[in-house]
Amino acid sequence: MLHRRRSVGDTVPVARTGSAHLGESVERLIARGHHAVSVTLVGHGEFTESVLRVLGENPGRAVVRVLCTAEIAPDVAERLAGLPIEQTEVRVSDSDLRAVLVVDGFTALMPANCAGGGEQFAVVNDMATVRALELLFAGTWGAARRLADHLRLSPRLRLELVRKILERLRAGHTDEAAAHEINVSLRTYRRYVAEILRDLDAISRFQAGARAVQLGLLPA
Repeated sequence: MLHRRRSVGDTVPVARTGSAHLGESVERLIARGHHAVSVTLVGHGEFTESVLRVLGENPGRAVVRVLCTAEIAPDVAERLAGLPIEQTEVRVSDSDLRAVLVVDGFTALMPANCAGGGEQFAVVNDMATVRALELLFAGTWGAARRLADHLRLSPRLRLELVRKILERLRAGHTDEAAAHEINVSLRTYRRYVAEILRDLDAISRFQAGARAVQLGLLPA
């Protein structure tokens, strides 16, 4: 049973820990994982550094899913390159993420907003709260792109103008109408479309739009 390994201290719904003990908390939780460790990493900071260090040194026995922002994807790829591929999967999301670590669906660790006293982190053992965090993670995970796909993408595919073009390709707009809507010349629009088709390895405008959804460049 998932709950059998709880200690007396785990019965507290929410406990706080300071940054000085963050590494110890991350290491303890990941080591206890039997089934699934799900973690969201947002930017560079103590939380991200602690999680990457622990996973790199001792990922434990559980399957590890790491969801991160595009900003830190190259660093995550490098730091976790040595982990077994059958145990670890990394995905990248452009959504507004919140840092969190969820272990086996019964415990979560996340930054806590506290006034003064330095950065604080909350260890959450309330089942309803942890379940809600797990569901939020699952929803974002399903729409995120695999790390390998992300690293292959040209940086220009994440430009705002390109996103607007991809939206119109998916919607089936004519080149003339789409160029007018986003206020660029028809020649410029078609040049971008040609580059997008090449970057996405697509043979048609419709396929490019569908591929953009698969890669998480557009919402489903």
